[in-house]
Amino acid sequence: MTATATALAAPPDDTAAARGGRLRAALRSGRLRAGLGIVAVLALTAALGPLFLGDPDAVSQDLSQAPSAAHWLGTTQTGQDVFTQFVVAARGTLLIGATSALIATAVSAVVGIGGGFLGGLTDEALSLLSNIFLVIPGLPLVIVVAAYVGAGTGATILVIALTTWAASARVLRAQTLSLRTRDYVLAARLYGESRRRIVLVEILPNELAIIVSQFIFAVIFAVLTQAALAFLGLDDPSNLTWGTMLYFAQNADALTGGAWWWFIPPGLAIAVLGAALSLISFGLDEVLDPRLRARRRRP
Repeated sequence: MTATATALAAPPDDTAAARGGRLRAALRSGRLRAGLGIVAVLALTAALGPLFLGDPDAVSQDLSQAPSAAHWLGTTQTGQDVFTQFVVAARGTLLIGATSALIATAVSAVVGIGGGFLGGLTDEALSLLSNIFLVIPGLPLVIVVAAYVGAGTGATILVIALTTWAASARVLRAQTLSLRTRDYVLAARLYGESRRRIVLVEILPNELAIIVSQFIFAVIFAVLTQAALAFLGLDDPSNLTWGTMLYFAQNADALTGGAWWWFIPPGLAIAVLGAALSLISFGLDEVLDPRLRARRRRP
């Protein structure tokens, strides 16, 4: 491709200096730093914490004990240490949330961008598939599929991922329909660029903000959905997550029995994780979205 065509094909803000400026702006974003800090602490806790703790299912003679120096978050009605369960459950929760979101985001990108770029019968077929998933209420669909497929970490991940991609695919399709008529995309077509290169180089980078935002909120939705499935008893109880902690606490009447240390930590952790991911999304939007960057630069 000639220099003129390259200049036409490249988005005006996609230069090394612009990318460096966006990186510096990201590092100055207080919301982004706060969100990343919280997620980093939770991720390190999930990755390294279980290596230094004992068996979360181990029982003791300390039954339904309040938090103390011996048991930082108290114990269950069978003497299990709640802090150990909480740390081990963090790994399962984050694994399900991140993996489900990654699969759902990948499917939505392929369906949305692929259909919007190719058009024709391919776009109509993929749009019909998306609409079918959209008209079915999300949580009931997850519950029905989970009850049919069965419990287990892998099954839970697939159920959540394959029932939550449609809305994101519709957003990406609409954006792709707009981008494929831009001057730099038309210039790339004119100079014989392959479809694959046009999608990967010209279109995909300009949808990065949307894809990242969708991934972040897909993680939040996956964590909440898994917690709902576990709380309803549709997930494998042996797969320890914050949701299964709430399930066991509810079955043991922890709320009516005043054992707040059993159900508040996992519930609060889910809320904090959702808030942290939202902060990351808002911070990244300011950096990746050209319209928000222009709005911030206005006096």
